[in-house]
Amino acid sequence: MDGTTGEAARVSPDTGDTRVVLDGRGLGLADVVRLADADAEPAVAPEALERAARSWSAAARLAAGGRLYGRGTGVGAHRSVPVDTHDETEHGLRLLRSHAGGAGALVPVRQVRAMLAIRANQLLAGGSGIQPAFVTALAEALRLRVHPAVSEYGGLGTGDLTALAQTGLTLMGEHPWHPDTDDARRPAPTSTGPGGPTGPAVVPGQRRGDGDRPEREAALAALPAQWRGEPGGTGADQSTVTLPRQWRGDEGAAGPGAVPAAGLPAQWRGADSEEPHPATGPSAAPADRPGPEAGANSSGTPARATAHEPPAAHERGLPEPTPSDPPGPGVPRLPAPVLPGPGDALALLSSNALTLGQAALACHDLDVLLRAGHAVAALSLEAVSGSADAYAAEVHALRPYPGVARAAAEVRRLLGPGERPGARVQDPFGFRAFPQAHGPALDAADALRHIVEVEANCPSENPLIAPDGTAAYHHGGFYAAPLGLALDALNLAVLQTAQLSAARLAALGRPGLTGLPAFLAVGPAGSSGTMILEYTANSALAELRSCAAPASAGHAVLSHGLEEAASFASQAARQSLRAVDAYTTVLACELVSAVRALRLRPGEPHAAAFAVADAELPAGTEDRPLTADVTAAAGLLRVLAGL
Repeated sequence: MDGTTGEAARVSPDTGDTRVVLDGRGLGLADVVRLADADAEPAVAPEALERAARSWSAAARLAAGGRLYGRGTGVGAHRSVPVDTHDETEHGLRLLRSHAGGAGALVPVRQVRAMLAIRANQLLAGGSGIQPAFVTALAEALRLRVHPAVSEYGGLGTGDLTALAQTGLTLMGEHPWHPDTDDARRPAPTSTGPGGPTGPAVVPGQRRGDGDRPEREAALAALPAQWRGEPGGTGADQSTVTLPRQWRGDEGAAGPGAVPAAGLPAQWRGADSEEPHPATGPSAAPADRPGPEAGANSSGTPARATAHEPPAAHERGLPEPTPSDPPGPGVPRLPAPVLPGPGDALALLSSNALTLGQAALACHDLDVLLRAGHAVAALSLEAVSGSADAYAAEVHALRPYPGVARAAAEVRRLLGPGERPGARVQDPFGFRAFPQAHGPALDAADALRHIVEVEANCPSENPLIAPDGTAAYHHGGFYAAPLGLALDALNLAVLQTAQLSAARLAALGRPGLTGLPAFLAVGPAGSSGTMILEYTANSALAELRSCAAPASAGHAVLSHGLEEAASFASQAARQSLRAVDAYTTVLACELVSAVRALRLRPGEPHAAAFAVADAELPAGTEDRPLTADVTAAAGLLRVLAGL
């Protein structure tokens, strides 16, 4: 959520812990929000990284025994087109480059960070067969507060292909990292050289640097075995390295060739600092320790280089340096580039991580607003001297819907003790039917949270490498129908309760219901008071109505008819994010009017939320612009949600 009025809902509760452990098993929705908001740093569980490494090794064994989709074949309608074994790495690179075709506005940083967190955790669940270095690079990006540029349009709820392809090109160094500049609450991280912190975290185009650490002896140990001088992986030839063609100037060559190790660009050479890896902690092995495969550390992750020298001229397939590339030690740090290997590309792409991240943020923010809605409704009910019968525990015990009963109980609690006989036999629907409209929204938020947490903690990749490494399954787990339907359900449910909020707002301006001046105006005859807030709220309500149109009703036929449907969960997630700002505005307008009405009534209000709101909202009843009032009310919603 990036709108001004929605800012209140975006801050997650402070748990007192500054870390979120990524282990492929226990990532909660609140954890995703904390990482997205940079309220915590990721810590990769070593045992989870080892699980990912086993999946990587298993995928290599399975590929040697038969073709795997997307590794030994094309993708989509090209699923039956074979790819030569010697071309698998270049095929993956072509796949990333060709699929990085997103368009539209750039996705806000908060949403990209949520994507990075979920994708890293999914890969740690095991089953992707991806090189574990991708996991640590994703976690490192979160820690260093840098992100890839990701375009809005490209996903249809069958995998966020364009967003993850753009991410993949950034991880390998072809696209620049960008600073998380909209995280204004914290200073940018710096790397520490001999003189201490050295300035901003990153300028786009810079590369992470380690000064003059890289040496020729470290070059071969830092590369996967298949790229070193001897096919057997012994690394006996310390003067040459075998590189895939795309890293060399001889792209048209029929086979691999050797280039001098000293001629490698420094970002592909050497080893990281001997300090523990920031993403994995003290248990990570140094890059030069022998691991399960030559050229890998104890987690099976190829050692990654971190220097700043520009590429050699003959390596024209690599990213070119920019004028901002910093010289010497102490430069701002970036995730070290990851050399993709066979199968890595599709393994990275096979996920709805961006949509899941967006869904997590929308679910969290809407849940905050729904909880605030209890307090706002209680204030409005008291302002019109409404009947408490509709909220009685006895009523809801007979119809045990969890969300409905919870909504009624919360309003009872927030109204506090005291007799409220009510002057009317029945209140308008906005007051009488609040539990029935609001409760399903609470249930829908809970259902969406469950689905997001399931998806964030399980492998979704196609093909899926079995946990025991004995089989690869080609499946449709990436088809995000459960997620899309849950998002649609929440969007529709929020619309229902928001419509009653707008109805209560209108009721607060009617003298026959409140006994107060029309539109709560105090001043010369014809004063407008809060009249305009009905227009503002209904304008936001129209946006909510648009967001509630079920995205899952969409249809698409793609890739020569092989993919003849889509879940459109990506569109539903964006609708949910838009709904956050719109619902915030509707509730804020009601809150302003309810507090003004209670101020005009004799006696001290019973509702617990009144003292909080009364202290923060602007005073005065003269006709004046109410934008500041609505903005202040929007900022109070997070506080009211915590009462």
